Amino acid sequence: MTTTVTPPDNTPATKQKRPRLPKSARAGGTLHGGPIAYAILIVFTLVSLFPLFWTAVAASRDNQRLADTPPPFWFGSNLFKNLEIAWTEANLGEAFLNTTIVAGTSAVTIVVLSTIAGFAFAKLRFKGRNMLMLIVIGTMMIPPQLSIIPLYMVVAKLDWTDQLQAVIFPSLVSAFGVFFMRQYLIQALPDEVIEAARVDGAGSWRVIWHVVFPAARPAMAVLGMLMFVQAWNDFLWPFLVLTQTGNPTVQVAVAGLGRGFTPDQSLIMAGALLGTLPLLLVFAIFGKQIVGGIMQGAVKG
Repeated sequence: MTTTVTPPDNTPATKQKRPRLPKSARAGGTLHGGPIAYAILIVFTLVSLFPLFWTAVAASRDNQRLADTPPPFWFGSNLFKNLEIAWTEANLGEAFLNTTIVAGTSAVTIVVLSTIAGFAFAKLRFKGRNMLMLIVIGTMMIPPQLSIIPLYMVVAKLDWTDQLQAVIFPSLVSAFGVFFMRQYLIQALPDEVIEAARVDGAGSWRVIWHVVFPAARPAMAVLGMLMFVQAWNDFLWPFLVLTQTGNPTVQVAVAGLGRGFTPDQSLIMAGALLGTLPLLLVFAIFGKQIVGGIMQGAVKG
């Protein structure tokens, strides 16, 4: 007896239909959050903005009103007066210029050197590469306070105290920057692109300038922003080597506000608000470009 096997009917009418994905789940679709997601985002945004809001409120009041219970939670009438006093007493005009020089020089130098070193650790093959990378990462685990005494001795020997180079030179390199750029370039820069450039006759420095820097531009923008903010907010080391009457940075100048038997907290808050506004302005101008560069780099990678 012969058994006949009937093949399955694959006509379109008998094919099992696949479930249709919603438009937002398809490639290139836009995902929309629900009301719970928006509520969580609003709460986190308000919590993040509250310290800045409270700083502005405190800067607009007087010292006596800030000592009341409960403290004020809305603006007073002394904001511009306190800002003017803080600007004059702390000499913030000179402090802004000094801090811009320090933070800008440090950020640019760190970005350039970290990109070159990150490319070397990510794509070049040389003896002791992994060991050197471990040493670089290991330096990130050492508290910076441990190096203050020997660093101050070196600065004093060079007669750099109360000069901006005492703050600039120790911050020209960053172990975090090297590690950050290495991790980015491992994925964002294919080996084939480097090999093609070398086949065309490009040397190492030409590869860095025409291949590495363009590929690393999104990460360089992020690292530059992080290093600029870090240098702008640095307090301990500038406070030790700079004076408030010589070449102060913003944080050192603000530290001299409100001194007396009863510190004027409203004046201190006014100085802190003035010291924060340039960072907000920088991020408001370049934040969109930085985020767009990150997303562009992620898509290309």
